[in-house]
Amino acid sequence: MLADGALRSVRGEMLPTFLLPESTIREDGEGQAVDIAAAQGKVLLATLGITRIIEQESLDMSVWGSPDQVDWGTKPIASFPQKFYCGTYQILLDLNEHPDVRFVKAKCKVARWGRGEPKPLFGVYLFVQETERGAFGKTA
Repeated sequence: MLADGALRSVRGEMLPTFLLPESTIREDGEGQAVDIAAAQGKVLLATLGITRIIEQESLDMSVWGSPDQVDWGTKPIASFPQKFYCGTYQILLDLNEHPDVRFVKAKCKVARWGRGEPKPLFGVYLFVQETERGAFGKTA
C-alpha cells in the first residue's frame, strides 16, 4: 500500500492499490482505510487472492465505504461470496452507486470447524483497480 493510503494514477488510470497486502490471517479483522477520491464515480475491480488455506474453514471478505473515515455504515458496499479454497476471485465495485464514498477498507471474518488446530489460517491479499463497466458486465 502507498505510504499515504491514497490511490495513484498514470495517464488518468488508477494503479492497482492494496486494501489488504498479502497477509496471514488467523482471526477477524480489517485493513487500513484507502482514499479513493480519484476514483469517485468510476468502476473498480476488486481482486481477492487466497494463497494459503487449511481444510474445514471459511473466509468472508467485504469492502466497506466511508465519506470521512468515521462513519462506515451498517453494511458493506461489496462482498465476495464465502470462500473455502485457494484461488483468485474478482467482483466489480460501481462507485456511482456510492457517490458519497471517499474511503474504502477491507474487513474479513474467518471460521474454522472440525478436528485439528482450532484457529483458522489463511494467506490472502485484496487490491482494487479501475476498470471499464462493460468489461465484466453488471456489478456484483
